[in-house]
Amino acid sequence: MRIFVTGASGWIGSAVVPELLDAGHQVVGLARSDASAAALTTAGAEVVRGTVDDLDVLRDTAAASDGVVHLAFKHDIAFGGDFRGAAEADRRAVDAFGDALAGTGRPFVIASGAAGLATGRVATERDMPAIDGSPSSVRAATSLATLELASRGIRSSVVRLSTCHGEGDNGFVTTLVAIARAKGASGYIGDGANRWPVVHSLDAARLFRLAVEKAPAGSVLHAVAEEGVATRDIAEVIGRRLDVPVVSVAPEEAAAHFSWLADFFGLDAPASHALTGELLDWRPTRPGLLEDLEKGHYFDAPGAA
Repeated sequence: MRIFVTGASGWIGSAVVPELLDAGHQVVGLARSDASAAALTTAGAEVVRGTVDDLDVLRDTAAASDGVVHLAFKHDIAFGGDFRGAAEADRRAVDAFGDALAGTGRPFVIASGAAGLATGRVATERDMPAIDGSPSSVRAATSLATLELASRGIRSSVVRLSTCHGEGDNGFVTTLVAIARAKGASGYIGDGANRWPVVHSLDAARLFRLAVEKAPAGSVLHAVAEEGVATRDIAEVIGRRLDVPVVSVAPEEAAAHFSWLADFFGLDAPASHALTGELLDWRPTRPGLLEDLEKGHYFDAPGAA
């Protein structure tokens, strides 16, 4: 199949593109910069120039493709304080894809989040996000709208990503390491018993490919390898590798210590992939998060998202 991928040169996209190519698919990647275009060309993908705001480009390229994987999101403005603006731009892009693919039966796969779906228990693919008007629920509403595209003759599916890790990570885990390095201490919030669901980027990439190839219309899929890793365990490995103390940060001081990451690092959000595994025969095989941290690549050089 000829697959159009947005966010193709990003953290997850850079794993999804070779996964699709290795499986024999053609990839057309959206690139907003010369550097992104060069990276995609080197990987073996075709390039279309534009951004998620170029709705005509999105519609035309989707219409000329056999399927779409939508990974792009305006993380720069989202984490700069305008999450609602980023989420609203994402919704406009999804609506454009829906118009282009309606009635075709082609696959349309988007990335969403696995956090905040359930309280006090392990979340499953059957749990649906609350829509309460908050900025984060704007993006959640987009995931529900994507599932509803199944009624318009689109084989739509939503891949809920947990925290991704692996070589090349420039996201949450890299940011935790950078904060610990800058603060001289590796922190966790409260007692650190809250859990992060996690997945290796290469396992996540394989799930996106399987979704393109065979996910039924209206599927919710969980890219979750480990249901929940305690944040204190994460902090302890980071502290040992950086040779800095491991400390508890009071909840009221978390924002000062962790900045924008505080809300995410304080979540207790275990999630399961059992239904996804049954549906698509997806079995994560890559190293878990703590094992990945022990490999050392997160500590080779300073960095952060």
